[in-house]
Amino acid sequence: MFRTALRNVLAHKARLLMTVLAVMLGVAFVSGTLVFTDTLGNAFRNQSAKSYDNVAVAVTTYADQRDEKTSGITTATLNKIQGLDGVDTATGRVRGFAGVADPDGKLIGNGWSNTGSNFSPGKNGKDSAYTFVDGKGPDAADRIALDEQTAKKGKYQVGDAVRVATNGPVKEFTLAGVFTTEDGTVNAGGSLVLFDTPVAQKLYLRPGEFQDVDIAAAAGASDEKLLADVKPLLPKNAEAKTGKALADEQAKQIQKGLSGLNGMLLAFAAIALFVGVFLIANTFTMLVAQRTKELALMRAVGASRRQVKRSVLLEAAVVGAIASVIGFVLGLGLATGLRSVMSQFGGKIPAGPLIVSPTAVAAAFGVGVLITVLAAWLPARRAAKIPPVAAMNSVHATATVKSLVLRNSVGGALTLLGGAGIVAGAADGSGGRTIIGVGAFFALVGVIVLIPLLSRPVIALVRPLLKRLFGVSGKLAAQNAVRNPRRTGATASALAIGLTLVTGISVLGVTLGQAVDRMTTDNIKADYMVSMASGGSLDTSALTALEKADGVSAVSPRQDAWLRVGEDHLGASGVTPDALSKLFVIKTVSGSIDSLGNGEIAVSEDTAKSNHWKTGDTLPIVFDDDKKEKVKVGAVYEDNEFLSSALVSTDLLASHTTHADIREVWLKMDGGESAANEKALVKALGDNPAMSIIDRQGIRDMFGGFINTALNIMYGLLAMALIIAVLGVVNTLAMSVFERQQEIGMLRAIGLDRRRVKRMIRLEAVVISLFGAVVGVALGVFLGWAIGETLKSDIPDYALVLPWDRIGIFLVLAALVGVLASLWPARSAAKLNMLTAIKTE
Repeated sequence: MFRTALRNVLAHKARLLMTVLAVMLGVAFVSGTLVFTDTLGNAFRNQSAKSYDNVAVAVTTYADQRDEKTSGITTATLNKIQGLDGVDTATGRVRGFAGVADPDGKLIGNGWSNTGSNFSPGKNGKDSAYTFVDGKGPDAADRIALDEQTAKKGKYQVGDAVRVATNGPVKEFTLAGVFTTEDGTVNAGGSLVLFDTPVAQKLYLRPGEFQDVDIAAAAGASDEKLLADVKPLLPKNAEAKTGKALADEQAKQIQKGLSGLNGMLLAFAAIALFVGVFLIANTFTMLVAQRTKELALMRAVGASRRQVKRSVLLEAAVVGAIASVIGFVLGLGLATGLRSVMSQFGGKIPAGPLIVSPTAVAAAFGVGVLITVLAAWLPARRAAKIPPVAAMNSVHATATVKSLVLRNSVGGALTLLGGAGIVAGAADGSGGRTIIGVGAFFALVGVIVLIPLLSRPVIALVRPLLKRLFGVSGKLAAQNAVRNPRRTGATASALAIGLTLVTGISVLGVTLGQAVDRMTTDNIKADYMVSMASGGSLDTSALTALEKADGVSAVSPRQDAWLRVGEDHLGASGVTPDALSKLFVIKTVSGSIDSLGNGEIAVSEDTAKSNHWKTGDTLPIVFDDDKKEKVKVGAVYEDNEFLSSALVSTDLLASHTTHADIREVWLKMDGGESAANEKALVKALGDNPAMSIIDRQGIRDMFGGFINTALNIMYGLLAMALIIAVLGVVNTLAMSVFERQQEIGMLRAIGLDRRRVKRMIRLEAVVISLFGAVVGVALGVFLGWAIGETLKSDIPDYALVLPWDRIGIFLVLAALVGVLASLWPARSAAKLNMLTAIKTE
């Protein structure tokens, strides 16, 4: 039976090639994902471990320049640590934001990963954390060192002047040296600026204090003993751990971070494989149909049902194994390609070998063979059930009425159950997403089961149109599309699954994008928003400079503050009262926003309701300096997404705050947005590369741009499932042409020319593709609506938007898919010799 199975595999190379392609793509995605994440995890773990090679104990304080209550490690404490037995060196570190401008004044890097630290040389004049490839470390206040990649991007050489931005004004330094390092931010594509230690302390903490300390052990010293000796010397807020413990923690965090990416990519691989099941099942159904008499003869000469079934499953296993081998090799290429793509987009991945784990190999071959065998199980079962005599007298084994009734009953029940679950989840709000997920699964399975039943009435609707437009070819195409509902349903199901996901994602994405756009338009009057590229706080000097800029008619910071009322904490925005109404759309429910100028507080409507506050109430507020002050509620306003749940004047906060936490500055300009006004702001800020000046469109893009990016990524990942669906259409048409050779020969004999035969096959493909697309679009819209209902409470002014333009594109693409998929089968049908075809049994 094995030899028979192998012979049959080799006898149907063309059609089995499509099955191999379907399985191969899925296996490539699975193996590529596992190899890529294993390689990525191993590289980052090795880098993390290497960065702690010379660290026996690491001390962390989380001290911050703006928080005077949290102390760092003083120089005196550092000296005590250095004097402990077993300590070789104790190196103090401070760290914060530092952005380097390129020769054009633009920021090198992405902001969040641009860092600055201190150069801390030992007795030998070297800092073990950095290896200099040119020059030396900074030894004066006006000197810095840059990492090698940043120096290359900025085309800087030792001795050049470099403009560096921290949280204050831009300063110019002389480049003293260029270094390499295992620092994680640099390896992630960021930049690192090294300052002289006193300069770094003044920039990021306080003179004479360090945020962290790295301790290297002398030869033979115990890390655990050092840890025990160091702990009593540290302030209460400090945390000390061994270098090994920190390396292990980082390894776990890396693994956790990669697991999300791994899960997402594997989910799309699963979708592709699920779509591939329909193609594989169709292929083996076709092969069984072609070999009906052969199988019957095998039964007649003594082969048992089990042997026939085993023969078909063995074919599937051979095909799955071949596809798995090719897919695994492609997966290795995919993993290598993903690594290169990440590097191209600035994500520097540490050097390391490609990791091919036994799990990746087992998963690739297990998935490939298992999926193929499972998909072939039903065709194999049908082949085994064919009675020898009946099979010899019949070309095709038709489904019994009982089986169709059972199938449709099960499909109807599953669809109703899934639909009810989706509606129930939508009604449940934000807590109903899991219910929707379960309901979507049952609904999708139910519709797939029902698709053969749905194909007849749906395709019957377009039959008159096809006949009117394309004559006999159109009529025959519509009839052929429903000739075998099971096969048509399986083909349409593959397209339906892909388009259900694509349409659902599109509905959600467009709806959320327009909601964000409305939120921006409805809540903002300002022309520009200024913030730090790093996402950190702006220095008060930036606010002062912007207030004096040419053309500014209104300016207000959004200063973050946490106020305590009783046992509860209240997030507040510090603003300039006179400018507020010129910069934001604020709708008052009661009171007046102008009351902020009198030292009163305004609270959002939701906050007022939840705390039972009203205009005129007096609140006992505890500020950041732990001083209590009674403040009157001067206004209640409708919630604004760009402001906190409470508003106070910056003057009131100034009397309780040493360091203002200014996250953004909002501006209104004479003449609105213009190149001249933006240039005036850049000039006022001293051409600071670390400060982002964003106009209204930029604000929209900032809040809604990630939605479009996510949509494009989803489309790209789902493209593989749609490619497999196209192969399914090709397969179905090839099978249809094979079964109808005699019929096509007769049609040719009575006058249907080759052009009309091709048109008939093309129209059949378009009908099947559009049928699957319509089902998928309908399901996708339904799911998009349901998930949107669970997001309503979190998104103001949420309203469902149907992207008709994209839906139209999906349908056009589905028709195009049909045309492309029909090229080979149509050509084959047109080339049939009519006399030979008529004689075919």
